[in-house]
Parts: sequence; C-alpha cells; structure tokens
Amino acid sequence: MYADAVAAYGSALGRLARGYEVDGERRRDLLQDIHLALWQSLDRFDGRCSLRTWTYRVAHNLAISKVIRRRTRMPTLVGVDELELRAESGDREDQLDRARASARLLAVIHELKPLDRQVMLLYLEDLEALEIAEVTGMSAVNVATKVHRIKKALAARFFEGASDGR
Repeated sequence: MYADAVAAYGSALGRLARGYEVDGERRRDLLQDIHLALWQSLDRFDGRCSLRTWTYRVAHNLAISKVIRRRTRMPTLVGVDELELRAESGDREDQLDRARASARLLAVIHELKPLDRQVMLLYLEDLEALEIAEVTGMSAVNVATKVHRIKKALAARFFEGASDGR
C-alpha cells in the first residue's frame, strides 16, 4: 500500500515539503520523515477515508508539528488576497516570470501560520474544502472561509513584495 501511495502522491509530497521548508537540506529531511511516517502509519489505515486523504493527513501533521517546534525562531506570520497567476504563454521570458512568481508566492506562503500554510498547500494541490477539512479536522465551511481570507492576505502580501522588488 505504501508503494501505491508514493506512486500516486509522491510528487505532491515533494511539493508539500517544499511548501513547508525553504532550506534544501531541511526539505530533504522533512520529505524523508514524511515517507517514514507514512510507511509506519499504513498499518493503522482502515479505509474510513481515502488513501489520498490519509497520505495528506500524515504528511501535513508531521510537517506542521516540525514547524511548530521551530516556531520561536520564525518571523511574524501573515495571512492572503485574491491571487491569480496566469500562465498562458510558452516563451522563455514568460516561463521565467512564472518561475519568479511561483518562488515569490512560495516565500509568502512560508510566512503563514502553520494551519494557514497547511490549508493553502492543500488548496494548491486542488483539494476541495471537504477534503481539506478531513485532513485538518476543521469544518468544510471553516476551510472555505479560511481559504478566501488567506487568498486575500496572500495576494496583498504577494503584490507588496513584487513592488518592493522581492
């Protein structure tokens, strides 16, 4: 079952680790810890939720616990504002602009409080509010409200960073 989970969600786990850790070494350690936790947890998987939900729940819970442990060393965290990155052109300059925008967005997401970061990373993985609620333990309505508020705050922070040349 572990092989199935990794085959289906391995790339998402890599993106998740990137969303929680800026430092490459810490990111690799986190990803390794996520894989170990997932492997160890599957003997408790009883099918009451999907394998996808279980995988995300294990990964996010581990990542959040690591972030919270380091919390005292982190800068002040913020929330988000209607953010749309449109990637329609295939030329090199547009690709570089999109890569810079993605890096800037990820930097802003790194400033979020752990629960807000978890919700946004799951949202960016195209999970619905109900699925995010299953992973986080929040209600679906609360998730939808939080996503809207975080998007507003992120957009404001994102565009503020763009005008500062960050």
